[in-house]
Amino acid sequence: MKVSYRPISTPEDASFAIKEYCQPQFTNTFHFHHGYELILIVKSSGQVYVGNKVIRYHEGEIFMFGPGLVHCFSSDVLTAMEEEVAHAIVVQFSADFMGKDFFETLELRAVKELLQESVYGIKFGTAESSISSRFFDFQPNQQLKNLILLLQILEELSQTSKKGALLITDDIKKIRYKESDAKKLASIFNYVFENYHQEIAIESAASIACMSKAAFCRYFKRSTHKTFSQFVNEIRVSHATKLLIGKENNITAICYACGFDNVSYFNRQFKLHQGISPREYRKVFMESNADRPFLRSTD
Repeated sequence: MKVSYRPISTPEDASFAIKEYCQPQFTNTFHFHHGYELILIVKSSGQVYVGNKVIRYHEGEIFMFGPGLVHCFSSDVLTAMEEEVAHAIVVQFSADFMGKDFFETLELRAVKELLQESVYGIKFGTAESSISSRFFDFQPNQQLKNLILLLQILEELSQTSKKGALLITDDIKKIRYKESDAKKLASIFNYVFENYHQEIAIESAASIACMSKAAFCRYFKRSTHKTFSQFVNEIRVSHATKLLIGKENNITAICYACGFDNVSYFNRQFKLHQGISPREYRKVFMESNADRPFLRSTD
């Protein structure tokens, strides 16, 4: 899995970039930018790693990442019978794309606050359909209209952020990695993403990082501000939230499908990360008949 710092490249006739991705799945690429990124998930679901947090994402949601915040999207693994396309519309812009002091004006103070909050990563729910629909209005060869659209989206998101949008990373240190660290961590993350459903040994992860077990444990804790076992449990709980919104499996089956070998331990870990038990989580989802509420984000 390649990992990189990705510069924001804009067209010669525009001050910001608009990109559309349509591919079989999002490919786990761990990266960061020097500017801001807005992402509408048109189609796909899975897990997104932001800073040192892991949460689930669903189609219709909007994400905003500030400069230097590492992130990667990992689509759910599909069975051979399933056909899915990962589709996203992405807008990227630098802090001064409208001039150094543009966002200092009084009229844009709410947008400035939004930009400041985005260094933690922001997730906007699927309810904001009026905002997400604007992403489809971006078109080639209408640079001024696209600029106005972007400002409208930022203004509307700045109002939405006051109504309960999720700040993903709550660590004030705003975890950021050097590119050399990102490459090493990406291999470890990918190992966990692909093997969370079975036994994961610290020794295997340490081997991937070319470290001794003791050195690896210190390195991982220093880099992510959590232990390796905490990270693995976070990934497993995140996957469990997907299974709980369906009716196909009981909680015991979900426990084992996510790599836990003890139902009591699974229940404790789930409540630690989500704030409620797996049974309560399923009940809340069924009663609301809506996408999963991300109730709590904890280490």
